[in-house]
Order: sequence, then structure tokens, then C-alpha cells
Amino acid sequence: MRKVLLGVMAASAALWIGSAQADAELAKSSGCLNCHNVDTKLVGPSLKDVAAKYAGQADAADYLAGKIKNGSNGVWGTIPMPPNANVSDENAKKLAEFILTLK
Repeated sequence: MRKVLLGVMAASAALWIGSAQADAELAKSSGCLNCHNVDTKLVGPSLKDVAAKYAGQADAADYLAGKIKNGSNGVWGTIPMPPNANVSDENAKKLAEFILTLK
């Protein structure tokens, strides 16, 4: 029984890691990493800073998905974030959820 439980846990961890890598690739292919870095400020804030700012807010994923799709101005300074019309609503939500997992 213990071997089965360990196997299930290992498979779950592999799926989670695979999902995180897929989301990181989505961030790269969507152009997010042209202006954002995971750990440090680039043109825009680091993705970890974004996650920290919205941590614990119930509607954070929907709010950020909207910012990804429609752009933003004045939230993090004077440089606006342009809208990303090439990202589907589904992928914008995946990206927002991914960002919120970063610590």
C-alpha cells in the first residue's frame, strides 16, 4: 500500500511540475517575458512582485487576466502595459493563475 501511495504522490508531483513548465512556456510564447522577469523588475514589475501584490485576493486571477488581455496604465508606474489581444481568454486566465503561484 505504501508503494502505491508513494507512486501516486510521485506521479502527482510530475504532473504539477509539467503543468508549471507548460505555464512558464506559455508566458514566454505570449510575450510576457519581453517586459517581465520572474524574479526582478525589467520594464514591468517582476512576476513575483505581481503575485505578492495580489496574494489572497479572491478575484485576483480574473483581475490579472483582464489586465493581460486589455493592458494597464498607472498601476506600477508611468510605463503602460499594452493589451495582448493575441492571448485567448483561457490562456490569459492560465497565465494569471500561474503568476499567482509564484513566491
